[in-house]
Amino acid sequence: MSQISFQYPYLLLLLLAVPLMILYKYYSDKRINADIVYSDVAQFKGARKTLKLYLRNLPDWLRYLAIALLIVAIARPQTHYSKDEKSIEGIDIVFALDVSTSMLAEDFKPNRLESAKNVIKSFIDARKSDNMGIVVFAGEAYTKCPSTIDHNILQKLLSDTKSGEIDDGTAIGDGLATAINRVKDSKSKSKVIILVTDGVNNMGAIDPLTASTIAQEYGIRVYTIGVGKMGYAPYPYQTPFGKQYQNVEVKIDEPLLKEIASTTGGKYFRSTQNASLSAIFEEIDQMEKTKIDVSYYKEYTDVGQKIILLVLGLIFLELILRRTYLRTNP
Repeated sequence: MSQISFQYPYLLLLLLAVPLMILYKYYSDKRINADIVYSDVAQFKGARKTLKLYLRNLPDWLRYLAIALLIVAIARPQTHYSKDEKSIEGIDIVFALDVSTSMLAEDFKPNRLESAKNVIKSFIDARKSDNMGIVVFAGEAYTKCPSTIDHNILQKLLSDTKSGEIDDGTAIGDGLATAINRVKDSKSKSKVIILVTDGVNNMGAIDPLTASTIAQEYGIRVYTIGVGKMGYAPYPYQTPFGKQYQNVEVKIDEPLLKEIASTTGGKYFRSTQNASLSAIFEEIDQMEKTKIDVSYYKEYTDVGQKIILLVLGLIFLELILRRTYLRTNP
C-alpha cells in the first residue's frame, strides 16, 4: 500500500503564510487602486467579459501555488510502500558448500555443484525474510558472503561460486567452523547451518565433531546433506583430445554427517539426484518455517525534487503571462 510522509513535517506550518499573503494582497489592492466614478454606467450594460478579464488574477494564484508547493518540497515528502506483515522471529541461515573438484561429478545434471547452487537459489527465493550467508570449503574454507538480508548480492555471489577457487580437498571441520563463526554472534533465536558435501573429511585444522560440539554450545542447528549417487559417478577431466570421463567411487562419510546433525539437533539427508536434493531443501524449509513470520518492508522514494520542478514551471509560466497576454499598465 502506498503512503506518504514528511521528513520535516513541522515546516508545513509555513503554509499558514499563504492565506495571509492572499488577504494582504486583497486589502492592499483595495487601498492602492482608486475607484473611478461614472455619472452613467448604462452604456456598459450587456458588455461581454473577455477571457483576459477572467484570467487577470491568474499570475497571482500561480505565485501562491508555487510558494505553497515550495514549502511542501522543503518538508521532504516521501512515498513508501509497505506490507501489512511483521517479522516475529528471524532466522539466520549459513550455507556451508563443498566446492572441491569432486563436486564436478556429473551424476547430477549438469554437475553436483551447479545442481546444489540451483536448489540453494530457490531456497533463498522462498525465504525473503531470513538473514543468510555463504561459506565455501574444499581443502580450506572462507566466507563467500557474510550474513545479509540483501538476497540480490547473496544470489550473485552464489552464482559466481566455482570449484577450484581454493586448494582442493575436503575440510568439513574447517567449513563448519567458519560457518559457526559467521552465525554464532547473531541475536536471532534460531540459527541454522546447512552443510552440503560429497566427500570424506581429509584435510583441515579442525575436527568436524569438535566443530559440531561448538555449534551445539552456541545453539546452532546443523543440517547435513550428502550429495552423490551410490557406487560410482562419472567425473570429467581434460585431455589433449578434449573432455573425457572416468567413473570414480562415491565416498561420503555418512556416519560423520549423521553425528554432526544429531549433536546439534539437526538432521542428515542423502541426495542421489536433483529431485531428491530439491525435496531435501523443501523439507528443511518446512522444518524451520514455524519459526518465522514474514518481514515488514518499507521502500522510501523522495518526491521533493519533482515538486521543485513543478514550482519552477509555475514561476516560469507566471513570468510569461505577466509580460505577455496578461500584461498590465502601471
